[in-house]
Amino acid sequence: MSGMSGVQAVTDLTSTAVAPAAKGPAAPVKAPATTDTGARTEAAAGVITDARARIDDLDGRIIGLVQERMAVSAVIQRERIGSGGRRVNLSREMQILEHYRGQLGRPGTALAMTLLELCRGRV
Repeated sequence: MSGMSGVQAVTDLTSTAVAPAAKGPAAPVKAPATTDTGARTEAAAGVITDARARIDDLDGRIIGLVQERMAVSAVIQRERIGSGGRRVNLSREMQILEHYRGQLGRPGTALAMTLLELCRGRV
């Protein structure tokens, strides 16, 4: 730095080491693999990615089971109505609500209500 003023030396370092700030939005920076998972290490990101794949598989199976339940419920309703009964059997629905609440707690009741709603009136 001999022969340069302090200001000149800083200016030279700034111009070569750091690009000037751009106006407007910055270009996107590629995030590390851990960003998608929220993990802070690659190992944890791998575990999370594998677990998410398993959850996706489970969700697909759950949706398939719900669709099957809807089809079975439609058969029951069709037979009940065909024999002169009502479309909905409230005492049976209460049994289902109690079962889900007993197995899953209060959120189980909400889940059962959603299932019952999905399965009503599809005849």
